[in-house]
Amino acid sequence: MPLPVCYLNGEYLPLGEARVSPLDRGFLFGDGVYEVVPVYGGRPFRLREHLDRLTRSLAGIRMAPPLSHAEWGEVCRELVMRNGGGDQYLYLQVTRGAEYGRNHAWPENMKPTLFAYTNTLEPPSGKLLEQGVAAITAADTRWARRDIKSTALLANVLLKRLAVDDGAFETIMLEGGELTEGSSTTVHVIEKGEIRTPPNGHHILPGTTRDVVGELAARLTLTTRSGRIPEAELRRADEIWLAFSTRGLLPVTTLDGRAVGEGKPGPLFRRMHTAFVDYIRELADAPVL
Repeated sequence: MPLPVCYLNGEYLPLGEARVSPLDRGFLFGDGVYEVVPVYGGRPFRLREHLDRLTRSLAGIRMAPPLSHAEWGEVCRELVMRNGGGDQYLYLQVTRGAEYGRNHAWPENMKPTLFAYTNTLEPPSGKLLEQGVAAITAADTRWARRDIKSTALLANVLLKRLAVDDGAFETIMLEGGELTEGSSTTVHVIEKGEIRTPPNGHHILPGTTRDVVGELAARLTLTTRSGRIPEAELRRADEIWLAFSTRGLLPVTTLDGRAVGEGKPGPLFRRMHTAFVDYIRELADAPVL
């Protein structure tokens, strides 16, 4: 259940009282971008990197940042404090704002709508970490600028529903015979001790948690490589990991009903998960920005 206090256009107020115009372009067109930031022990995790990505997404839809990193940092600090601290996640959203009408080509000098709220961050259960999760595959049906973290998520919603309908956790997407990403996750493929990810570009969202995995892999002297991953390589992987802000890392142990590797979380996942948890503790007293 969402925590009770939100931020809307410069004010902190009860979430149940927040109101946005039905003419807001975020409501009419999905004309906006967002970020999700995990909070551990009251401290936003990798906030600078998340705000950097928010700025890139805004640039991608031709919007200037409405707040500086420092100003966003203060909003995040205040929201976390007003909602009791501890482990949460922050949702930040910027839309182009509202006009009196519905025009595909937006008018100049619109006032953006800024919205943020927090929710409880639930860590992966012991069962998920011990047994892993199931995933299915499907064709990637999204638009061509997936590097923009757009609020227009209908394709992702439908793809995620495919997984739910199949009793799985995630839908892993394929395009032109190659891996792109999950409906709400980045996908890592491990083969012969090498951690592989598709290259960044317009076809996937640059993952902040994926970047953490890369940094931790360097600490652990594990080999990483970014490049195209054909479907056959995905299906013969020794391990598959999902990376995302609200859960960190999860292992995929079945794909389309078939076991991944030995059908249980692999040894590299266990090493990486331990390193990830240790890294969160390491940052506990570090500056947020």
